[in-house]
Amino acid sequence: MYDYDLLVVGSANADLVIDVERRPAAGETVLGSDLAVHPGGKGANQAVAAARLGARTALLARVGDDAHGRLLLDAQRAAGVDTAGVLTGGAPTGVALITVDPSGDNSIVVSPGANGRLTPADVRAASDLLHASRVVSAQLEIPLETVVAVAASLGPDSRFVLNPSPPRPLPVVLLAACDPLIVNEHEAKVILGEAGGTASAPEDWARLLLAKGPRSVVVTLGAQGALVASADGGVRRVAPVKVDAVDTTGAGDAFTAALAWRLGRGASLEEAAAYAARVGAVSVTRKGAQESFPTAEEVDAL
Repeated sequence: MYDYDLLVVGSANADLVIDVERRPAAGETVLGSDLAVHPGGKGANQAVAAARLGARTALLARVGDDAHGRLLLDAQRAAGVDTAGVLTGGAPTGVALITVDPSGDNSIVVSPGANGRLTPADVRAASDLLHASRVVSAQLEIPLETVVAVAASLGPDSRFVLNPSPPRPLPVVLLAACDPLIVNEHEAKVILGEAGGTASAPEDWARLLLAKGPRSVVVTLGAQGALVASADGGVRRVAPVKVDAVDTTGAGDAFTAALAWRLGRGASLEEAAAYAARVGAVSVTRKGAQESFPTAEEVDAL
C-alpha cells in the first residue's frame, strides 16, 4: 500500500507575470500590464495539478526562507499537497519572469535560486518518501545530478515520469528509467540532437526517442493533441481537445501531472494521455498556472 499516488521532485518558483501586446524583440522595450505574482515552478505546479484532481500528492523541493517561499508553501497546503519533503533555506526562492501575449502564448526566464540547491543528498535523505510513492515525477529546473539520483532511488515498484524541461542532453541511465519521457517539439529536438535533424514528423521524433532507451515516450503537440509510443504498442495519436486558449502557462505541467496520476491508477499510456489532454485543455481556458488547474469534476464536465 502506497502512502502517495504521486511524488513530484522538482522546482518551486514565484511566477512574476506581465501581459503584453507583443513580446519584445532584441533591444526593444514594450509596456505591459501590472505585475502579478503567483505560485509556480514546474514541480510545484505538477503537485498542485495532481492534488486538485484528487491524487494523494507529495512534493520534494527547496524554497528560500522568504515571502515567496511562504507563498509557495501556502499554495501547496491549500491544494492538499503534503509538504513534509519541502526544504527551506540555502538561497532565495526561485523566480520565473513570464510575459503572456494576447494569443495566450508565453515566454519564460527562470532564476533557479533555491531550486539549484536541491541535491542528490537531499534525495537520498528522502528515500522513505520515494519508496512510499506509486509514481515519481521530475523535471529539469533542478540540477541534473539530482534528477539522476531520483531515478536511482525509486522504490522497487515505483514508476518514473520525466518532463525534461528546460531540455538538455540526458544520460543513458536516466533515459532508461523514464516510463514515460514526456516532451514537446522543442524538447524532443534538443534531446535528439543531430538525430533530430533527420526527423521531419512527430512520429519520427517519438520513434527516435524511444530508441534512446525510455520504456515509453509521449510527445505533446499543443492544439494538435499528442503522440504516445512504446516498444510493444508502436506510435499512436491522441486526439486534441478543442478549446479557446486564454493562457498556456502551466498547461504542460497540468498534462504531465494528470498523465502520471492516471498511469499510477492503472490506465494505459494512451488512456492516461487522453485524460491528460482534457486536463490541459481546461487549464488553457483560464489565466495563470496553478489557479488554472481543474478539479476532476471540471474535467469530467468538459
